[in-house]
Amino acid sequence: MSYNNTAWLNDVRPNPYADQLALGFRHLRFTRSLEREYRDYFLEENFDLKRIALGAGLLIWLAFAVLDFYLVSSETRWWMLAVRLGVLGLLLGCGVLMIQRRHRHLLAPLSLVCIGSLGVGAGAVVAIAHRSDPSFPYEGLLLVCMAAYFLVGLRLVEALGVSLVILLAYVGLELWAGLPWPRLVNNLLFLLFGNIAGAVGCYLLEFKSREHFLISRLMRVLADHDSLTGLYNRRSFNRQLERLWRQAQRERHGLALLLCDVDHFKAYNDRYGHQAGDLVLQQVARVLEGTARRPLDMAVRLGGEEFAVLLYDIGEQEARRCAEKLRASLEEQSIRHEASPTAPVLTMSIGVACVHPQPGMPLGKLYELYEHADRALYEGKAFGRNRVVA
Repeated sequence: MSYNNTAWLNDVRPNPYADQLALGFRHLRFTRSLEREYRDYFLEENFDLKRIALGAGLLIWLAFAVLDFYLVSSETRWWMLAVRLGVLGLLLGCGVLMIQRRHRHLLAPLSLVCIGSLGVGAGAVVAIAHRSDPSFPYEGLLLVCMAAYFLVGLRLVEALGVSLVILLAYVGLELWAGLPWPRLVNNLLFLLFGNIAGAVGCYLLEFKSREHFLISRLMRVLADHDSLTGLYNRRSFNRQLERLWRQAQRERHGLALLLCDVDHFKAYNDRYGHQAGDLVLQQVARVLEGTARRPLDMAVRLGGEEFAVLLYDIGEQEARRCAEKLRASLEEQSIRHEASPTAPVLTMSIGVACVHPQPGMPLGKLYELYEHADRALYEGKAFGRNRVVA
């Protein structure tokens, strides 16, 4: 889907990714929380690219060191070789850190150091050569800048910053070398125009990268959440239930499952209409979300008027209190339900089941948790509804 066509976002429930897509990001900047998430994503996505680029840079740098011996015959080539070896040592040091994932937080600054040292080193080599041979090629500086824009996995602002440092260093070094002004201006204009082209391309690449990040995250949200209520759907619930079961086994914590059913919801739909019914389900969802606020808890719409709340690290008594508070919270909403034989307002029945998974306990016991909660919910509905049964 194209960023420019945002009409489809009107059918998406509000969330940070959809909001940012609708708002736009032409300045290559998200809201603060999304920007942090994007930078983590960007580092992870470009981790292998940075390592490959570093390896390629080392090989090319060594190849140019050999080439210097054929292009420069004076003693200045030894100074050029000294610069090459100094930069090579710095690249190897950065490379040792970059290949280890535990230093991932250093990946961006190390990348800047690597590409910056390559550029400044290349400028120094060119300036040293120009002291004895004004015809020595300088175009390698443009290759370094292009690598910053396209091959190293830098964001535009980072690539612009390092390229500016390289150009300023080059000008200073050429002034030290005594390069004639007309020649220096000509070289600088060539590098500037090359950098402009690189910056435009880098902008487009980062723009598409940010767009892909937002859309992929949004698609994940849509795949894991119910479109009407915004709660997790049955698919994500089944996946999380198995994950938490294994974690509870390791940490010896309890799990509680609350199965919830809105009382006489079909009668509500028949009396007030399906649109009103949808609004009621959204209100119920907000009440359930208030119960599942901890990081590993989750509120789920299983389908129709059936909901679930999964609670981690909780005992039976506390789970029952949460369920009773949830039931009372919906009743206190005072949503009128004249077609209900149970109460004049909308109510729900809740079945509660708890388990403390032990190490080695088979996964089949997990499904008994659901069966027990379902049986408790059935009893609650059979004995008058608007009640909690554990």
